[in-house]
Amino acid sequence: MATISSQNLGSEPIGKLLIKQAVPASIGILVMSLNILVDTIFVGNWIGSTAIAAINVVLPVSFFIAALGMSIGIGGSSIISRALGGNNPEKALKTFGNQITLTLLFTVALVFLGLYFVDSIIPAFGGKGAIFEPAKTYYTIVLYGVPFLAFCMMGNNVIRAEGKPKFAMYAMMIPSVGNLILDYVFINILDYGMEGAAWATTISYLLCFGFVLWFFASKNSELKINFSHIGLQKHIVKEIGSLGAVTLARQAVVSITYLFMNNILFDLGGETSVVSYAIVGRMLMFALFPVFGITQGFLPIAGFNYGASKYERVREVINTAIKYAVILATIIFVLLMVFPEAITRLFTDNAEVIKETPSAMRWVFAATPIVAIQLIGAAYFQAIGKAIPALLLTLTRQGFFFIPLILILPMFYGELGVWMSFPISDVLATIVTAYYLNKEIKSTLLTQPVETD
Repeated sequence: MATISSQNLGSEPIGKLLIKQAVPASIGILVMSLNILVDTIFVGNWIGSTAIAAINVVLPVSFFIAALGMSIGIGGSSIISRALGGNNPEKALKTFGNQITLTLLFTVALVFLGLYFVDSIIPAFGGKGAIFEPAKTYYTIVLYGVPFLAFCMMGNNVIRAEGKPKFAMYAMMIPSVGNLILDYVFINILDYGMEGAAWATTISYLLCFGFVLWFFASKNSELKINFSHIGLQKHIVKEIGSLGAVTLARQAVVSITYLFMNNILFDLGGETSVVSYAIVGRMLMFALFPVFGITQGFLPIAGFNYGASKYERVREVINTAIKYAVILATIIFVLLMVFPEAITRLFTDNAEVIKETPSAMRWVFAATPIVAIQLIGAAYFQAIGKAIPALLLTLTRQGFFFIPLILILPMFYGELGVWMSFPISDVLATIVTAYYLNKEIKSTLLTQPVETD
């Protein structure tokens, strides 16, 4: 087998290594987020504000199915990183083979179920009134492409675990750029409306799948599997499942959050409030791209060095990742506090939406400077293979705090209570995560002094 380039994860200076891993991840997330952002702008300006709400209704369903691929990818990649760090390439190969089989089985089954129950699912996620028909059109077409997206998200994480962040970046950029070009052709030139937006998205997933398939078939990847690797093995499936459940649970909670938010906001403020949430939701995906990039770059470094018992390097990457992410999150916070109305106007010229959205955006991003601590802390436990604390910390913000708050606060503060729930849950989740991360560092990682590069 060829020399594993991921060995650099255990030797290069942490600061340089984190930048090398995080920058491509950040660029990939930026392009993907810009795709979602510009896609929303195109849809809002070329089809109408109702179309924005329709896509927002569909996202949690399609993203949840795609998140199966992501969860299998992240869960397996944690194993692969530690296996490569512990010089066990055969386990890495078997893990990758099992990831492919699991992704195929789960995503195809869920797509069939999603299509069968389409008329029940869309209203349940807030697709009511004028939103229902465009949401159904978009949902039906996009769902056909979701298994390909799931494979892309699984493969992307494995590529990163191999120590190939640039190829992982390309895997994220290709469908995003493709979607924007196809949006322009299908919506603006051919005037296909919601069907055009949906087909642009689906075809972009196919483009990504083609690239990921090419990568693993080419000499760029060291993970050359055969039929002996794709047969499911109980101990590997169990480990992938326990670690992947963290990501899946997070996305499940996100989908449940969309369900509650769309219905609560529809009851409180009608379609205007649902559109405002759709715009703010896009900014949540877009604005924090550098923080998410650092988290993605952090995962393979922490996992590899933990697997190699280089605990001093694990401590250093935790501290460095949090420092970089907090600085970037603070810059983002300032920009969003200053320019919320200008941002809103990019999406729509609807006067009611422009009036309501800036205040909501300020509330939603009020605790942005500290979210890095929660993201890095939860990611650390996932990287080192500790599934239970990773799961619990991942669920703290939206599962344990946010959902109860959006059910309680609106009873006292109306729609304002919904937006207030965001920063309150951020602060509470960060406090809990910081406590457990500090406890873990003291009990596990303080056995050696920090290594100087």
